[in-house]
Amino acid sequence: MNRIFLLALLLFSFVSAAHAAVHWSYDGNEGPENWGRLSREFSRCATGKNQSPIDIRDVVRTKLKPLVFTYTSHAQEIENTGLGILLNFAEGSSMTVDKQQFELKQALFHMPGEHLVNGKSFPMEIQLLHADKDGNQAIVSVMVSPGKANPVLEKILDKLPSKAGKRNELGDNVTGLNLLPKSRSYYRYNGSLTTPPCTEGVRWLVMKSAIQASSEQLRLLNNVMKGSNNRPLQEINARQVIE
Repeated sequence: MNRIFLLALLLFSFVSAAHAAVHWSYDGNEGPENWGRLSREFSRCATGKNQSPIDIRDVVRTKLKPLVFTYTSHAQEIENTGLGILLNFAEGSSMTVDKQQFELKQALFHMPGEHLVNGKSFPMEIQLLHADKDGNQAIVSVMVSPGKANPVLEKILDKLPSKAGKRNELGDNVTGLNLLPKSRSYYRYNGSLTTPPCTEGVRWLVMKSAIQASSEQLRLLNNVMKGSNNRPLQEINARQVIE
């Protein structure tokens, strides 16, 4: 192999590894206010104009078409990432919006909820992350309010690893449909990922109706996460939220 090419390849590998190793968190010097300075790849966290989450208010009424959920596969595993709780879904589930099909990839749990609705906060928000064949992303967001015990969250708690970096198989207990409210009306806006690299161009589809969880379930989930994992609200700027 050409010596110069080999050196370039080694340098590229080193730089790639360095970017992959960039650590971020929800507090301290690596917290949200500093994400944009931790890595050039994270710069959008500081400079972006279409960032998430936001306070959903002053909504423009339109005639949004219903979302089409074809959730036929199950969550394969549950992971305690150290920064939150993550469900990884098997292939086969999708959601259609704008005549585009987005495959369900993951469900992420944030406590407290990241979005506000007319200034109201929720103790938890579940974000169902989807991607199409070209890598475009859409997130269906479900708020969780205190109330009755949730049988699906109970199944999740039964398998939830208590240690960061651990994952467990979830079996055939949870589908994407289990995490959606019965009413499927929603708000929509253009935003970003709420974690680095804060990529923009994400379709946000925020369910108007919340699901419920008992105070004990919320307490147990929060204990495992060991604190808050929500990004602060971002400026809405020139964007509109529609319903």
